[in-house]
Amino acid sequence: MAELKWVIDVNEKLKNMVDASTEISQWKKSSIYKVPACITDLNKKAYRPQIVSFGPYHHGEAHLRPMEEHKQRALVHFLKRSGKPLESFVSSLEQVVEDLKKSYDPLDLKWQQDSRGFLQMMILDGSFMLEILSSSAHSYEDYAHNDPIFSSHGNINIAPYFKRDMLMLENQLPLLVIEKLVAVETNNTKDGDYVNKLIFKFFSTGIHVLDMGNHKCLHVLDVYRKSLLQERSHEKTQHHHRSWIADIDDHNIPTATQLYNAGIRFRKKKSFSLKNISFKHGVLKLPTVLIDDASEFIFLNLMAFERLHVGAGNEVTSYIIFMDNLIDNDRDVALLQSRGIIDNVMGSDKAVAKLFNSLSKDISLDPESDLIVVHKQVNKYWRQPWNAWKAHLMHTYFRNPWSLLSLIAAIFLFALTVVQTVYTVLWIIKPRN
Repeated sequence: MAELKWVIDVNEKLKNMVDASTEISQWKKSSIYKVPACITDLNKKAYRPQIVSFGPYHHGEAHLRPMEEHKQRALVHFLKRSGKPLESFVSSLEQVVEDLKKSYDPLDLKWQQDSRGFLQMMILDGSFMLEILSSSAHSYEDYAHNDPIFSSHGNINIAPYFKRDMLMLENQLPLLVIEKLVAVETNNTKDGDYVNKLIFKFFSTGIHVLDMGNHKCLHVLDVYRKSLLQERSHEKTQHHHRSWIADIDDHNIPTATQLYNAGIRFRKKKSFSLKNISFKHGVLKLPTVLIDDASEFIFLNLMAFERLHVGAGNEVTSYIIFMDNLIDNDRDVALLQSRGIIDNVMGSDKAVAKLFNSLSKDISLDPESDLIVVHKQVNKYWRQPWNAWKAHLMHTYFRNPWSLLSLIAAIFLFALTVVQTVYTVLWIIKPRN
């Protein structure tokens, strides 16, 4: 009987099966995911927010409840400053509530059935996030000077936790929520570009604020990822023609120390794009990367997003694999740091080496990655004996002026000896005039 029911269910699904174009449209709407156990088991803390929840996945968790009161307070400040009634924001988000729900894969049945509760959560979380982002760019006078969140004290002591939690894949809000709130607040005078810049400024030092243009972003993590990969207009990544399948040996390269001993030099690029890595004439150029206590969690969530979201790309994952190949121990880190490629604020070179070695677990390089070409170029240079011999000569004799003088003197004496030997032989075999 149970088997018969199963057959009936399958036939019903077959009857109602949608076409390929409809499936594509459905999958395309998903952008926020629950990270599966096969990924979280490597580091469970990396994907769980510490201080605040955004969206449904961690809503109501005991350690995050204290922030709910501040969300209510922030909403009141936001409404008063905007001069718009709450109904205007509710009406705007009601028009896209189904799209917002479909952004989450999966979404619990509770939220699917309770559109009013879901909408309330989106407005509370969205206005709170917008207040956090805006407070870093503007000083709001409607908050008390000793406000625990929206004050200079909060910017110093609480903002770092917000930054980390806002980059958790499971803790994302559809950027559409923020854009709708901003549109109502400003009478449609500010668009997605304004929101992108607001997010990037919140996560940057403010020195290198790049123009995101009209790039359509999905959520805060997506904006942050695009900012790491974006190049300025005068910086172009060189694209190479390559075969579809690369040799497995080309997925790995020697460590930074081994490459240095083989004569390869390291230089930092002016570009801050993680995908802007090049190799030419024995020089490997890489962008500078800041490594601090939050780097592990940020990179893990960026790679999880690339793994789970079809079409996101694999640039961050490819970069991590490349750096893991270069770094095996603290000596490799010290070498890259001396060249300005790694900005280490963790303090320990061993900790940085351990970080990159742990990040690359259970990930593989995409055979279509542009870095495959760089791998091939580096390996080809490294395997040529002449380059290693030349590097040994340079490291041994040309770094110290006294060693250089000794080498020159030795060559001069050797030349004199050869001349004297030739003259003696000629003296013996040739009759005297």
